[in-house]
Amino acid sequence: MDKLAIADLIEEKYQELFDWLNQQPAENWEVGPEGKWTTSQHILHLVNSLQLLNNVLSYPRFFLKYKFGLSNRPSRDYDAVVKRYQEKLEEHKDKTIAFNENLKSPLLKDRIRLLNRLQIQHKKLQYKTRKISDVNLDTLVIPHPLMGKMTVRELIMWSAYHTEHHTTILKKLYSAS
Repeated sequence: MDKLAIADLIEEKYQELFDWLNQQPAENWEVGPEGKWTTSQHILHLVNSLQLLNNVLSYPRFFLKYKFGLSNRPSRDYDAVVKRYQEKLEEHKDKTIAFNENLKSPLLKDRIRLLNRLQIQHKKLQYKTRKISDVNLDTLVIPHPLMGKMTVRELIMWSAYHTEHHTTILKKLYSAS
């Protein structure tokens, strides 16, 4: 998938999330289904992951190359990244639960600020995606906590899917309750 298509995909996935959020009652922000994350926790998780990715993409390319190395294979396509992520989630359920169990639950008063941060971070990622060279997208690697080293292109595509993943979870959780 070329970088302009990836940037458009990011916009599409975030627009779907924002459209869903705008239709939700305020009380869903802090209260979720029993034993599940609240809407605010899902949004905080997305903000945190996007901010981490944007921060790493702000480092000089030579630093990323020095710190993490270069890819020794071609970038996977979007469907392969999604399939691999789903497999890793299933394979490491315990690890993902432990990784996310201490996520704080932002209050309703934080909603606008947190949604603004999400909007800013996703726009930054789109901008960075359009500006980075194809060579750097396919040769630089960054470690993902669950999936290991991924090319920058794969990680950005994963980020778009990650948003879809959480939007789907939110829709299912709140349609069932």
